[in-house]
Amino acid sequence: MQNVKHQTETDASSKTDFANENSFNAQSVTFKALDGYELNGTLYSPTHPSTAKIVLASATGVPQAFYRRFSEYATQLGYEVLTFDYRGIGKSAPRHLKGFQMSYLDWGKLDLAGAIDYLYDEHAPLFLVGHSYGGQALGLTPNHHKVTAMYCFGTGAGWHGYMPFKEKIKVQAIWNIVFPPMVAVTGYLPWSKLNMGADLPKGVYQQWRKWCKNPTYFFADPEQHELHEQYAQVKTPIYAVAALDDDWALPSSRYAFMQHYKNAPMHFINISADEFGLKQIGHMGYFRKDSEQIWDKMLNTFTTLIAD
Repeated sequence: MQNVKHQTETDASSKTDFANENSFNAQSVTFKALDGYELNGTLYSPTHPSTAKIVLASATGVPQAFYRRFSEYATQLGYEVLTFDYRGIGKSAPRHLKGFQMSYLDWGKLDLAGAIDYLYDEHAPLFLVGHSYGGQALGLTPNHHKVTAMYCFGTGAGWHGYMPFKEKIKVQAIWNIVFPPMVAVTGYLPWSKLNMGADLPKGVYQQWRKWCKNPTYFFADPEQHELHEQYAQVKTPIYAVAALDDDWALPSSRYAFMQHYKNAPMHFINISADEFGLKQIGHMGYFRKDSEQIWDKMLNTFTTLIAD
């Protein structure tokens, strides 16, 4: 498993430090999930009217601050961007995670759906940018029809069998040896202790561990049989990116999950670090500094869809 470090770092030399720092506004916002749970987010708005809107759907355990650079970059190009923390994560977490009850699916069914409703404007295209779980979550939302297109990065089925040998052994050891005693003692997954992301509610940890044991993830869970039909209802165009050095979501893992969006126009995109002049992309590099060329490729696609 790869580390999620320096999620709120600032870097004066970053290419996303713009010459005109006042050409956008960033403000903290709160909005309701579909069940009324209050979520915290950040709304990045251009000073001029936006050409389109983007909801950023985070990866599991990754706080919204990790996506700040991308959000600022897209806003500079005229997009209004909403980042947010799912319930139980970051600024949307309760004071104490122990005893906090929720389903892993709530992040899509209730939280992402609430974010879509919050930002939706029938007069402006609304795009979803998903990272890992964020690309899975579109099929969980009841309002996916409001999304013009989804561009997702590193979305796969989570099964260790799709991973390279060393990563496979590492992941199995963490799931079966490291995590269980940590959760037994704390009542939640203290992921932050390993510098791997935000702490996770126990329910998220339990379901995630269960589903990652199967090549088709939660689609193999008899308790989630209705998800097959639910995902088949999605007709939103999807652009699914896999970096060839992303050990967590290689193309085989991506195909295993994306096949369930069977009625959505699907575009599979493989990228390599060399293609963008990067040393590594991995599972987290899609949104780290110096990734503007990756962002440009996506935003150019959005521009084309807006023009059409």
